[in-house]
Amino acid sequence: MTIILGIDPGLQRTGWGIIVSKSNRLSFVDCGTIKTDSELPMAERLKQLHDGLQAAILKHKPHEAAVEETFVNVSGSSTLKLGQARGGILLTLSLCGLPVYEYSANMVKKSVVGAGHADKKQVGMMVKVLLPASNARQADAADALAVAICHAHQRDFLSSLRKQGSST
Repeated sequence: MTIILGIDPGLQRTGWGIIVSKSNRLSFVDCGTIKTDSELPMAERLKQLHDGLQAAILKHKPHEAAVEETFVNVSGSSTLKLGQARGGILLTLSLCGLPVYEYSANMVKKSVVGAGHADKKQVGMMVKVLLPASNARQADAADALAVAICHAHQRDFLSSLRKQGSST
């Protein structure tokens, strides 16, 4: 059994989701969104992300974390702010002793929906199908659960390859 924390990073809102992967079965544990106050300086906003994420980690004690890679925006300023948020998130995960895996948005969508260019609505619907008990009310939390699902699928795939290699 592996407890996986999935993260959809953002400076305004960071989604997080916790699932359990046991064999090839997935089950929903919890999810939420960490919101930062746009009126605060960047350092304080990063601290809000750190504190919110650390609280989820302390509560659920995940074994591994998966984070969506940075999507390059049209605006260089937006991309830089997202990069700072991701940096703070990666540091928090590392300080908490979690191994971190990163996946592109297309890989997450392909893993969950079957198409790398699926929209947020399709991702949310498939998360609900794969994790019927999930209560993700916001797209950021659903996206974070999708990142966790993607990691669970990749773990299972790599594990099956290792088993095949050892039996030959």
